[in-house]
Amino acid sequence: MILAFDTYYFDQKAKTVCLEFAEFNENKNFNVYTEIIDNVEEYIPGEFYKRELPCILSLLNQIDLSKVDVIIVDGFVYLDDDKKYGLGGYLYEKLNRKIPIIGVAKTNFASIVQNKRALIRGESIKPLFITAIGIDLEIATQKIESMHGEFRMPTLLKEMDRLTKEIN
Repeated sequence: MILAFDTYYFDQKAKTVCLEFAEFNENKNFNVYTEIIDNVEEYIPGEFYKRELPCILSLLNQIDLSKVDVIIVDGFVYLDDDKKYGLGGYLYEKLNRKIPIIGVAKTNFASIVQNKRALIRGESIKPLFITAIGIDLEIATQKIESMHGEFRMPTLLKEMDRLTKEIN
């Protein structure tokens, strides 16, 4: 099983959404987990993980981790080529290095060159930036490239983003 996470911040709260699906090329068959947490940490440049990691870990409590093959996060696994951890790296450590993590970011992080891949999907001229831990970076990039959808953002990641921002 594959999990994908994203978090949206509003009014001192955080809404985290997780999509659970079986195959990377899935476009319709998925489960959704959501949780809203109050009093989230303030954003600190370079320490984004301190804000988002607790939200992901809290939502993971609703999921049987023994069935998880890989987790996709909205962000970076590494922040530089010395492998300084970003959100994905810290999540990998919190999960005892047992579940591979793929970071998919929409904006570039210039301090990392070797440990990321730029992925152009569809007819977009703007790449997605892929980082990974616990799985080969080339394989991780191929997995994201194989995801359903003809646009820059894979169908399920676009749906996750929409659900995350849907406040009701």
